[in-house]
Amino acid sequence: MKRDIFDLSGRVALVTGGSRGIGRAIAKTLAAYGAEVILTSRKIEGLAAVAEEIKADNGKACCLPCHVGEMAQIEALFTDLKKRYDKIDILVNNAATNPYFGDVLNADEGVWDKTCAVNLKGFYFMSQHAAKWMKEKGGGAIVNVASVNGIKPAPLQGIYSITKAGVIAMTQAFAKELASYNIRVNALLPGLTDTKFAAALTQNEQILNMVLPTIPMGRIAKPQEMAGAVLYLCSDAASYTTGTCVVCDGGMLA
Repeated sequence: MKRDIFDLSGRVALVTGGSRGIGRAIAKTLAAYGAEVILTSRKIEGLAAVAEEIKADNGKACCLPCHVGEMAQIEALFTDLKKRYDKIDILVNNAATNPYFGDVLNADEGVWDKTCAVNLKGFYFMSQHAAKWMKEKGGGAIVNVASVNGIKPAPLQGIYSITKAGVIAMTQAFAKELASYNIRVNALLPGLTDTKFAAALTQNEQILNMVLPTIPMGRIAKPQEMAGAVLYLCSDAASYTTGTCVVCDGGMLA
């Protein structure tokens, strides 16, 4: 086995939701290991700072806006990408939303539609567009950022948990159908992580005091602690790994 199995030099990686949190950590790690990273999110403003951080470390990065909950923007993104690049090797579906924190009986159609549009439809059609391109070029790797909520739904996060369970099923379905094209599809399942996205939980002392005892490691994760698993799944180190879920939760599901 070659010693540089994590080397991503020469590969092009697209990371959605790359402006902060787990997406930012993943993008910086992939770039540090040689990938040219394309950062995308609904608003481009936050992406520029991450791209500059990557470039300051001698990495390669560019920023493109895309709301993954809207088909027209996904299609426009890939049209633009094909003008700029001759391939895509890695897709990390990380962009997600959770606009509703409350019980399932009071959730309305609007929050259902918004959550499913980004967390399910967005992941599906980003993967479809990327996989068609990867198929033409001989293969690639897709990583879907799901959640431990997809296995064990969290209180007051019903719709979000349902979409993340769907992401796990989607990962397995794509993995089975795309394996013959040398396209590997896997999922990362983060536990509670210190991000702006999870601030409603991490900055609520009452909730945090309830959650921490369920985590054997006794703390919440840092975004960077998710990036190593994604690096593995994108690299040659995972050449025989597809359709799996890598759980990074401090032992919560153990």
